[in-house]
Amino acid sequence: MNSLSTSSTISSSAASPTSWFSSIVRGRQDRSSSVKMAGSSSSGSGVAADCEGPIKGKNQFRGVLFKYGPKPIQVAFKTGDYKQQVIFIGGLTDGFLATEYLEPLAIALDNEKWSLVQLLMSSSYTGYGTSSLQQDAMEIDQLISYLINKENSEGVVLLGHSTGCQDIVHYMHTNAACSRAVRAAILQAPVSDREYRATLPETASMIDLASSMIKEGRGSDLMPKEADPSSPITAYRYNSLCAYMGDDDMFSSDLNDNQLRMRLGHMANTPCQVIYSMADEYVPEYVDKKALVERAMGGAEKVEIEYGNHSLSNRVHEAVQAIISFVKREGPNGWDDPWS
Repeated sequence: MNSLSTSSTISSSAASPTSWFSSIVRGRQDRSSSVKMAGSSSSGSGVAADCEGPIKGKNQFRGVLFKYGPKPIQVAFKTGDYKQQVIFIGGLTDGFLATEYLEPLAIALDNEKWSLVQLLMSSSYTGYGTSSLQQDAMEIDQLISYLINKENSEGVVLLGHSTGCQDIVHYMHTNAACSRAVRAAILQAPVSDREYRATLPETASMIDLASSMIKEGRGSDLMPKEADPSSPITAYRYNSLCAYMGDDDMFSSDLNDNQLRMRLGHMANTPCQVIYSMADEYVPEYVDKKALVERAMGGAEKVEIEYGNHSLSNRVHEAVQAIISFVKREGPNGWDDPWS
């Protein structure tokens, strides 16, 4: 099967040409399959069809564009033709090509026989204001289901940027069927939308308005434009992003240990890397970044990138190096069959 390094490859214990993930998800009764290490590979199991690589030029990716769900927006783009995928989940206003490190990351992953998948969801671009973490989680699950059933995926790593980190945390808390296929998670720039928006002058009055609208049963109604000039936003989503202990409030520095444990504790069940940008422009100056790093995600591997900005556009090499090191270390080597 697909090589993860020069010393090891991954294969199914069964002789079937389809992946063990696909067999189980499609309802195969025999659940005794397991992942084992092997030293062989074959042309039909993840060898790139295009030896030219995933990048054609600046902002030009080579790969496959596909639909993974019924909505017109549910489109994803995959570089490489491999059985393991890193799924990039962007933040507010993001879509394809959201961060500068995606190009070198696609190349580095290709070298390790991994595909990079970028997806569009209902919340992509300006859609975040009328969507929710719940909606994102459902669509992420649909994408993983597609990769399992159509691409014979043997497992995915979720890579979240900014609010995409909240998506991952929420998705892993749902215990959706396909979440078992998530082998590891990477949270890059997990920041508090609430703490950032609290620095804006209009936020306090808009939180009050959103709260009143929700109490009146108008949570799905749109807020005034000054609440968020970037996107139409419902009272519910505004409250979720901006209010204390709203659904999106996961990484705020003023949450106590019990609150953090309630929000993030389940992530201890998944190998996790947290990449902090130590010069993140969306983290208020009063927040002690070092202390936040120590408190959040207790058992996760923590990477501090000095002088890194929110998207790490000024520290691209360090970002790719950290991600690839983690993927190689927490990839299929030693994975157990999660369905047993």
